[in-house]
Amino acid sequence: MSYVGKNIRKIRTVKKLSQAAFAELFGLARPSVGAYEEGRSEPKMETLIHIAQYFGLSVDLLLTKELTVNELYHFDIFKQDASAEKLAVPTVAQADQLSPITPFVPADRLLEYIVQHHKASFLDTLPALTFPHQLGPATRAFEIVGAEMQHQQQGLRHQDVVLCRRVDLATPNLRVHRIYAFVTQNRLLVRRLSERRPDNTLKLRADNPDYGSEEFALDQALEIWEVKAVFTTHLRPPSTMEERVTRLERQVEELLARLG
Repeated sequence: MSYVGKNIRKIRTVKKLSQAAFAELFGLARPSVGAYEEGRSEPKMETLIHIAQYFGLSVDLLLTKELTVNELYHFDIFKQDASAEKLAVPTVAQADQLSPITPFVPADRLLEYIVQHHKASFLDTLPALTFPHQLGPATRAFEIVGAEMQHQQQGLRHQDVVLCRRVDLATPNLRVHRIYAFVTQNRLLVRRLSERRPDNTLKLRADNPDYGSEEFALDQALEIWEVKAVFTTHLRPPSTMEERVTRLERQVEELLARLG
């Protein structure tokens, strides 16, 4: 069962968008939005990707889970468009003098990347990030969309940027338990490899237990990138275990001070 219609209605309601206004955002006919919400039809995959990217969600989330208002706030769909406030980032072509250079694929350019990932002229137009690493020249940075790889304040959060190294499609050396970014014809799939089978079918899992495992055929991948590092603006709070250790250390120090 797909929840996309209910989720569209909820997003539209909290954003105070009419069906006509929502339709205009994504180049749809107004009756189509009504049909989605009533469950009489579902958006095409391209439309789903546009909706998910616009509101900072994932396609899986839109399809497989009925979202609550709290979850929508967590994904910050209410923020205004801050694109004008973003800092200017040089493109790959402009950053030729910098090394190492990693082309960055923001979420709002993912569809372009899927279509033109093999064109050097397109890659030169992508923002260029420079990280201190020794991963070689074949690297990419992707913006994470959704919370599939986040669990208990750990892992990859929405809008984190992952630094990846290319995996050779001809002889893919994939290791169980590593995280990979798979570029397919309609999405970027970031998952942990759980099992590789003799028929080149992969079992992939999300770190978030709310999302199930899925089967993935290697020949679906246009590109494969191994996630090697993450850049995040989220400061991780201490875990429960860390808090307990800190409290115990403080109590020991107080006890020793009284004994002394």
